[in-house]
Amino acid sequence: MEHTPYTVSDVMTQTVVAIGQEARFKEIVETMEQWKVSALPVLAGEGRVVGVVSEADLLPKEEFRENAPDHSQQLQRSDDVRKAGALTAGQLMTAPALTVHAGDTVAQAARTMARKSVKRLPVVDATGMLQGIVSRSDLLKVFLRSDEDLAAEVRTEIVGRLFSRTPNEVAVHVTDGVVTLRGPLGDRALMAVAARLVRAVEGVVDVTFELTGPAQMSTRI
Repeated sequence: MEHTPYTVSDVMTQTVVAIGQEARFKEIVETMEQWKVSALPVLAGEGRVVGVVSEADLLPKEEFRENAPDHSQQLQRSDDVRKAGALTAGQLMTAPALTVHAGDTVAQAARTMARKSVKRLPVVDATGMLQGIVSRSDLLKVFLRSDEDLAAEVRTEIVGRLFSRTPNEVAVHVTDGVVTLRGPLGDRALMAVAARLVRAVEGVVDVTFELTGPAQMSTRI
């Protein structure tokens, strides 16, 4: 059976701590401390995500506590200066919220986190209602797949198709997520395709090749 990509719904946390727009500054800090999180979705109405409050949104109040921002800071860091005087989640939050959908792939969520430099993302439905939250650690769960599971997928979905003429001559070994293909693998162009496909398998750490034949060698592409 063809393996379908892991989606956000496979790894997200469904129990989410969230706050309303009227939550006060101290309440926000206490909630973060109680639940050991660094950001909280901000909800409106019956659960629509309208923003996110993170530790970075709270820090300006401490930064400017003793020294008022000078003219240069007021111009260059107007958003931080504004947040230093904010009292509620609605005033502090970053909006609109950066979100993902449950059907997005883990790879899509990882790219969003990397590009936007965030640690977690609220998961919403088509109407913006909160469904869960996904963190960096959640996205790494794909690497918990067993070596046996990875080997079975590589044999069936890649070796069995790419090397259809000689599938029984290509052995698949997986150790700690590193896949090794051993056998008469053909030209380097075919090996390059195999390498790309194997690395695309969720949970694979890397791939190497052990060529059999007159010129035995081990290589990584």
